[in-house]
Amino acid sequence: MYKSRKSVLLELLNIEICAILYNVYPKRKGNLTLLHYDAILFDVDGTLIDSAPGILNTLEEVFSSMGVDVARSDLGRYIGPPLRKSFGEHFSDPAKIEEATKRYRVSYAAKGCHEGDVYPGVVEMLGRLKAAGLTLCTATCKPTDVVRPILEEQGLAPYFSFVGGASMDESRDNKTDVIRHVLAQPVMQGKRVLMVGDRRDDMQGAVNCGLDAAAVLYGYGGREEVAPFAPVFMAADCKELTDWALRPADEPSHS
Repeated sequence: MYKSRKSVLLELLNIEICAILYNVYPKRKGNLTLLHYDAILFDVDGTLIDSAPGILNTLEEVFSSMGVDVARSDLGRYIGPPLRKSFGEHFSDPAKIEEATKRYRVSYAAKGCHEGDVYPGVVEMLGRLKAAGLTLCTATCKPTDVVRPILEEQGLAPYFSFVGGASMDESRDNKTDVIRHVLAQPVMQGKRVLMVGDRRDDMQGAVNCGLDAAAVLYGYGGREEVAPFAPVFMAADCKELTDWALRPADEPSHS
């Protein structure tokens, strides 16, 4: 994918920020005993990027083109869950579900993926966590080939050791399968892992994989949606999440 001059400069700037932060928050010998976790998996939509405008616009376009009338106010619940699951609420024919999924991905790749913004504090959060020695990965239901260019465009790609996403087919299209895929990577072996997200799918995926989960309340889910899954922490903003994740290991894990 072509990278604009702005994108390249952002990546270089982010790398420089990490280098500076490394001197402020040095990785100390025996770091595994200093923090509660060695790695963090991040959801993308509603956690790192406010991608609602592009997703909602694309959903509206697809539903309209396929003769389905869905109010925009009802589309928010489809941000996060797998596409096929969302379209399955409106189409019973598997062929229609696949057609809707294909239309969505084509349109989103062309337009919708450029209509999101990084949440305030995300760059600083990722910089502090990476500088502290944590391994950072994504775990999103967006296909890997879709999310990687988005991270590059937004200047977030340099922070991640592995970009975990869904497959284009149905072999890996829910959060649990994506998390398992990420956990199977060599970079994740032997690590204590935290899942961070904003929706029930993130929390349930973590539970299914035996991981602790932290919820961000600035995304699309909210406290009532995530609380039933007993996340170990619920953060109002990125700084609160970062401070909690970097606390000494002898401090309690739960909020």
